Amino acid sequence: MKRLRMNKPGSYCKWLPLFFVMNGIAQTHTSNSIQTDNKINVHKMENKNYTSTIVVDKSIGDAFKSIQNFRGWWSEEIEGNTDVPGESFFYHYKDVHLCKIKLEAVEPNRRLVYRVVQNEFNFTKDTTEWVNTQLVFDLSTENGKTKIVFTHIGLVPTYECYAVCKDAWTSYIQGSLKEYIETGKGRPNGKEGGLNAELVEKWGLPKK
Repeated sequence: MKRLRMNKPGSYCKWLPLFFVMNGIAQTHTSNSIQTDNKINVHKMENKNYTSTIVVDKSIGDAFKSIQNFRGWWSEEIEGNTDVPGESFFYHYKDVHLCKIKLEAVEPNRRLVYRVVQNEFNFTKDTTEWVNTQLVFDLSTENGKTKIVFTHIGLVPTYECYAVCKDAWTSYIQGSLKEYIETGKGRPNGKEGGLNAELVEKWGLPKK
């Protein structure tokens, strides 16, 4: 497999594999219509994107701005711009997880779409599972408050990393991001400790 160098701001560089995952839908044919329906339902369930919803007591403008500051709620060690369309930023926690993410689309106070362009895990057989997936934030007003629906398009239960990633995203979105929007103080990871360290311990992941 061809390996590409991930260039990012700062001194930290790493060789990462890069490929684009093309998602197809396999169809199973059987003479038994009941079996066919069951298989289709299971397929749909297995390919359901991860999603998490929060409602915050802040204006939609404040929430939109806060989401874009990933350093405030995801990781203090992020390098690069997280709020400039077309630009990418670099995230890493030791060698457990490294990724490069690009802000693809912005609809002010309505929607943010980020794409994972490079990724590497050290705890899955396919280290690049997130590549070409999207992080989507949809915002709307609900009963005077702001509703945020986060969807990781492409992060599905068939992924080896799904259980760990689901646990992590739920903690970040329901906890750190919500707190950051409402109070101005989230729980992003530092170089040591934090939520990632807890997850590594909980799931028995490599600690390097």
